[in-house]
Amino acid sequence: MRHTLPIAPQFYVTAPQPCPYLEDRMERKLFTALQGENAEKLNNSLSAQGFRRSQNVLYRPSCADCASCLSARIDVARFKPTKSQRRTLNRNTGITRRPTSPWATEDQYDLFRRYLDSRHADGGMADMDVFEFAAMIEETPIRSRVIEYTDTETGELIGVCLTDVLGDGVSMVYSFYTPDRPRDGLGNYIILDHIDIARSAGLPYVYLGYWVPGSPKMGYKAKFSGLEVFMGGQWNPMRDPENFTSEDHPLNNDPIAEQVANISLPDLTPRR
Repeated sequence: MRHTLPIAPQFYVTAPQPCPYLEDRMERKLFTALQGENAEKLNNSLSAQGFRRSQNVLYRPSCADCASCLSARIDVARFKPTKSQRRTLNRNTGITRRPTSPWATEDQYDLFRRYLDSRHADGGMADMDVFEFAAMIEETPIRSRVIEYTDTETGELIGVCLTDVLGDGVSMVYSFYTPDRPRDGLGNYIILDHIDIARSAGLPYVYLGYWVPGSPKMGYKAKFSGLEVFMGGQWNPMRDPENFTSEDHPLNNDPIAEQVANISLPDLTPRR
């Protein structure tokens, strides 16, 4: 009988490129492939260590002289909506949620294009065509869902979120929504609804991606109570975001080899 030994994932580093969140900064990412029968197990483990999924890749910021990008998640048990967030929920009672399989549609892509053209026309995804959009939605080796939000009265698709189901929570991989209802706070509403999804499923966390102190694009995440950020190899409750400073001295950032050595990997022994 032939026995196969488990193969540990290989980690790589991207070339430096301009940071989309902080001017005059360069970013690079530590990443590994997400594939095979252990994909879900690896995704659960690395997501709990600050990694994010993009199609078949898991990545984490690993900049040489900056540590501003911090993975963020909401502790559902500690979350309490603010008055503003309660108003957002009340304004959107006429929305219907519909979970579907990760399959791209023309309606989703049309909404995605309108969202980008209105909110992120100069962003890195601005030139994404329909085939690249379909790959973003459909290329997932783990348990993923597309959560669609429609206007209950008209049936119009007004919001979409690509959501991964983790062992300890839900991860909001990417969300977009109509730019035609700016007063409704649809971006915040989708997060609030995912808190409800996690709570009803008995999952403790909602993973939001990265929060960057001082970045206006990321400021909305700090307004959710129960927020935690991944720093120094562990999750820490968010301090006052107004007084939050990240550690940017180059000597505070571990070398790549040391970062990789400190990653905790799950048991990847093949099933028999």
